[in-house]
Amino acid sequence: MHVVAAPDKFRGTASAAAVAAAIDAAAAAAGGSCDAIPVADGGEGTLEALGGPNRSATVTGPLGDPVIAPWRRSGDQAVLEMALASGLELVGGTDGNDPMAASTHGTGELIVAALDAGCRRVVLGVGGSASTDGGLGAVRALEPLARLRPVELVVACDVRTTFVDAAPVFAAQKGATPAQVELLRRRLERLAQVYEDAYGVDVRRLPGSGAAGGLAGGLAAVGARLVPGFDLVADELDLLARMERADLVVTGEGFLDEQSFAGKAVGGVVELAASLALPVLVIAGELLDGVVTPPSVTVISLVERFGRDRAVHDTLRCIEEAVAAHLACA
Repeated sequence: MHVVAAPDKFRGTASAAAVAAAIDAAAAAAGGSCDAIPVADGGEGTLEALGGPNRSATVTGPLGDPVIAPWRRSGDQAVLEMALASGLELVGGTDGNDPMAASTHGTGELIVAALDAGCRRVVLGVGGSASTDGGLGAVRALEPLARLRPVELVVACDVRTTFVDAAPVFAAQKGATPAQVELLRRRLERLAQVYEDAYGVDVRRLPGSGAAGGLAGGLAAVGARLVPGFDLVADELDLLARMERADLVVTGEGFLDEQSFAGKAVGGVVELAASLALPVLVIAGELLDGVVTPPSVTVISLVERFGRDRAVHDTLRCIEEAVAAHLACA
């Protein structure tokens, strides 16, 4: 049996590359072959999925402290990840964040570093941001904006949320109180009008413009193209063609919920596999209630099968055992 392993990260427990390697080991133990292809949806892990870093730049972190942000250059293309310059984890998560002050300025500086290095196509993965600043910090860091004219700036979005909705949908996850969420929503409403007046672009209803607290919308206002993150990653990795000789596709992520099949990596993998009539095994750290899975998909919850403690602290071994057991019955 030939397996294509195309998992996303298991946030907090295992990288996509490590999960793919565990699936590969299970396939080898069963006497099969495996093409390990870690994927991402535009959020954290996108840089690793597209080859990993080979450059770095010192930029301004979300709350003003300097951070070293890894990025990748390949020819005249740069691959950047917003989370590595302006991400919530850089400030220690929700407890360490100031959701009103957090800024994307460092992401703008990271784009500038890529431009100064001679890159003329910049792919930016967004997701996991600390801020809800509508991308204003990044836009200001990019000035003078004339430097963007010869550049193709592509923003890989992990959600379809629109600009103003970034506050009510995501700001609480970044530590905002209900009152702060409302203030941030109003701030985004005003900023959307500023962008329309200054650049002639109305970001209010643009799908994905709310990604990364509106960063995607801010960059769209100054000429960026917004694309679904998983689609971009899949195209760059030639995922569909690599699936064509597979007998089984294995994907997975830490928490499988209703969003997993709506533009996220797992859903994207399932859709590609369905186009080839391939069965799919989804390994989830935890399966949340109410998730409806397509009929061609088998789901294994590590928490259900192995218990929460082992699923969290011995994730990779649990994945390997779960896939091996599935292959033994195939």
